[in-house]
Amino acid sequence: MIESLSGGGPLKEIQIRPIRKEDISGLNEIRRQPAVTENTLGLPSERIERTEEFFNRLGPDDHVFVAVTGSTVVGMGALFVNSGKLRHTGRLVLMVHGDFQNKGIGSSLLNTLLHLADHDLGLIRLELDVVVDNESAIHLYKKFGFEIEGRLKKAHFSRGEYQDIFIMGRVK
Repeated sequence: MIESLSGGGPLKEIQIRPIRKEDISGLNEIRRQPAVTENTLGLPSERIERTEEFFNRLGPDDHVFVAVTGSTVVGMGALFVNSGKLRHTGRLVLMVHGDFQNKGIGSSLLNTLLHLADHDLGLIRLELDVVVDNESAIHLYKKFGFEIEGRLKKAHFSRGEYQDIFIMGRVK
């Protein structure tokens, strides 16, 4: 899927597609950015081998898409389908390159994941977590029907301090 996005800058053409092996380096770069490490489990010291391991461990119930402009990976969205009695549920993860945040890429990735969950996989519950002061991400998730279901105190360490995270869910 190719979309034209704008957000305070020149129009950019963004392609949302399944992750490929050649995307590993770009994804690793995103995971190490301060704008991303502040709100995820990524670390500035993240080695490429760890991202390669992530890619190599992906199974049939792991659905990972990247947002690409030209040959540059600018975002990643993943849907991990649970198993057994939780087979009707999935967990979402999103990250967008710091230079491309607030330009609609997160929305495009999330829309792709929700379409897959709703129309292809038949999932009825999706979950994610978000640092409580990540207001733009919380706004995005609420826009797509996610609600705050709980708060985990001091569950995330970033910027030299422990931070709370919200558990958000969407039930179809």
